[in-house]
Formats: sequence, structure tokens, C-alpha cells
Amino acid sequence: MRICVIGAGYVGLVTATCFAEMGNRVVCVDLDGERVARLACGELPIYEPGLEPMLKAQLASGQLGFTEQLRLGIHRADVIFIAVGTPTSEDGSADLSHVLAVADELGERLDHACLVVDKSTVPVGTAERVAQRINGGLARRGQSARVSVASNPEFLKEGSAVDDFMRPDRVIVGCDDERGRELLRQLYAPFLRNHDRLLCMGVRAAEFSKYAANAFLATKISFINEMAGICARLGVDIEEVRRGIGSDKRIGTHFIYAGCGYGGSCFPKDVKALIRTAEHEGIEPGILRAVEARNALQKTLLFQALREHFNGHLQGRVVALWGLAFKPGTDDLREAPSLVLLDALLAAGARVQACDPVATPTLARRYAEHLAGGQLLLSDSPYAVSEGADALVLVTEWKQFRQPDFRRVRAAMRMPVLFDGRNIYDSGQLAELGFLYRGIGRPAVGGCQASAA
Repeated sequence: MRICVIGAGYVGLVTATCFAEMGNRVVCVDLDGERVARLACGELPIYEPGLEPMLKAQLASGQLGFTEQLRLGIHRADVIFIAVGTPTSEDGSADLSHVLAVADELGERLDHACLVVDKSTVPVGTAERVAQRINGGLARRGQSARVSVASNPEFLKEGSAVDDFMRPDRVIVGCDDERGRELLRQLYAPFLRNHDRLLCMGVRAAEFSKYAANAFLATKISFINEMAGICARLGVDIEEVRRGIGSDKRIGTHFIYAGCGYGGSCFPKDVKALIRTAEHEGIEPGILRAVEARNALQKTLLFQALREHFNGHLQGRVVALWGLAFKPGTDDLREAPSLVLLDALLAAGARVQACDPVATPTLARRYAEHLAGGQLLLSDSPYAVSEGADALVLVTEWKQFRQPDFRRVRAAMRMPVLFDGRNIYDSGQLAELGFLYRGIGRPAVGGCQASAA
């Protein structure tokens, strides 16, 4: 098929590259000329495992191309995917200005019937608005062609997006037109050879499914974090509780790991947008508000624990941070718990030595003044940032941090205090090595016993 993907951001790039990998002719359109030029040379503006070699291979084969000109991208396209950003507006709702601007331009430039697909995460009713704008533009130009607009929400996890796209556990297609459904069924058929998990439904149901899925996962995280807070007061280890409830198949083990809060581009944004949608319909979204509030609180716990440990005196203390990205496998810092902790530490006068496998360049741009002033040091080495540290904080559970040489870390630190923001370490083992260990919702172990975070 001939496919046009509008938007060369995270979702657009993965979508365009993976469709090209399956033999489709794909043109990806973006207004950012510098980004287009870099992509045409095989340079990725994001970090996503496995994407770069696939993109370069498809560029070389001629199956994938990039352009700033929409008319070139949509020429003879069978399917046009809209994958532009939907950032959070000031009131928390999804900002649809980019999506609707694309719809207006399609109405001005399309000259043939095709299927337009919303790949962006958009509120219920957006496909109808997009269809009205496109077909209205076509009618004003005297074009007889008409387009159908479908919803095909993405379910890509940063860090494993290529695998998620190539081997999806389900593909949701919201389309009220049988021809459109069949076209998308053919397009996704190569990705679903081992199991047919193409779920067809109404457009509005598909649009809502994306928000509901992310809100539910965010709720699971916030629930276990709230349980961790109670466990900390009762002297109960949340890890034992997690195993106890996770063995119930109705609950499962996914997304019930206590930690220092969720971040990224999806969960925070989508929960906010769903809250605003409910308010607009006159519904009080009590559960969603609680999820949002719990997560905001969770991001402050590591700083609170550090401040408590040092009796409120963080001025001049050296704190080492392992992990900055909101999750392993990405350089994305959007809504990352590390930023909340870092801002608080810098404001309190602490000196921070931070390490992340891929996110340090992004962080360096954000904290250029602190880097220049020497209050912040960035490194690729977890051992280098441990040198002279009064405390070590695990924020993001990259594989590089799972089994380090803790004897070496212990020898490098000024004070062997470890705050485990993801509960990945064996507290007893660390205590034997001379550390004071503190986790999330776990009893403190080693050193002078203190309350858990």
C-alpha cells in the first residue's frame, strides 16, 4: 500500500518505519525541516532500541522517505495516518490544534478518495470533527471525492515500541465504514499472522479505549503506591504484599510495582485529559483525581526521605542519582520523577551527581546553569557519580544498575546510604555489605534503623 504518515514524532516514526518494513511505500511528513533532513540521513531525534537500523534499512531500500511537503506525502496515498502531537492544554484537556490544522490542510490539498486514520491520542468525537473539516474543504473546492476517518490508537511502550508494533497483542480499529475496516485489516494482516487480535469497533469506542487503558494502568500503579505508604507505617514489606496479591489472576503482576511515581508522555497527559472530558460531561471523576494526586505525592517521597535522613540539612550534601529518564529504554524526561527530585535537591543546596545511559544530554540542556556552576555533575558511569556521595538514589531501573559491584560503590561513597526508588535490590544483601537501605513501602535495613519512605 501507499501510506502517508503525518508527524515524525515518536509515534509517527515508529509507525512509518514498521509499515515500510512490511513492504509498504511510506512517506512521512513533518513541518520541521531540520528534523526531516536528519531523518533523511538516518539520524534519529529520539532514542528507541531497534528503530535506527530498521529506519536506515528502509531508507536504503526506498520504501521509506521524509518530506516537509504534504502534497508529496499524500499523493496517491491509500491511507493517511495523522500522528501529530496532542499536548496538554492549560485546563488539562488535549490540545487538538495540530490535528485539526492537518485536517484543514488535507481538505485543501486532497484530490482523491482515501482513508484518513487518527493515530494520535484524541478525545471522543475527534474523528467526526476531522472528517467534517476534510470533507468540508473538499466540497468547497468542488471535489467529488470523500474520505472516511477511522481511529487506530497506538499502544506503544517507550523502550519496546518496535516490538510492540511488529508483534502487537491487539490492534484496535474504530471505523464506521466497511471499506475502511477492510483496508486496515489488510494493512495489519502481516503483523497478526500468529494471532488475529484485530478488534473492530465504533470510532468513538476506539478513541475512548486508549484513554481508558492508560487510566486503568495508571490506577494500578497509584493503588500499589498507596498501599506502599500504608505498609511503611505498619512495618510491612510491600514486596511481599505485591507477590501475595499478584498471584491472583484477577489482579496479575503487571503494573503493581511500588515506586517513586510514573511519568512519560502518556499516562500523566491522558489521565488529565480524561478528567477534563468527564468534567465537561458533568461527571465527577473521583478515582482519576485520586490517581493523579497519588502520583504527584509519590514523586516527592524520595526527597522527603532524604531530608528526613539528614535531619533537614541537605546544604552541601552530595547525592548520587542513578537513572533520569522516566523509564528504562528511553531518553524521555517528560514528567520524570527524577526532575521533581532533582529540582528539590538543587533548591535545598545539595550537590547532585547524576548518571543515565542515554538521557544526560537532554538533562544537560535543561540544567545548563547548574552544570556551569558545578552544583550538578553528569556522567555515564554509575561508579563515577558514587564518588564521595553522602547518599545514592536509584530512580530509574536501567539494567546497568541492577547488579553493580556494590563493594566498589560502598568504598567510593562517603556515607553508605541507598534509597531504592524502584524496590529492585535485596535489602538484606545490601545491609550485609554495610549499607543503610531504604525502599518504597519497605522497612529500612542496616545502619541506624530508620522508617521507610
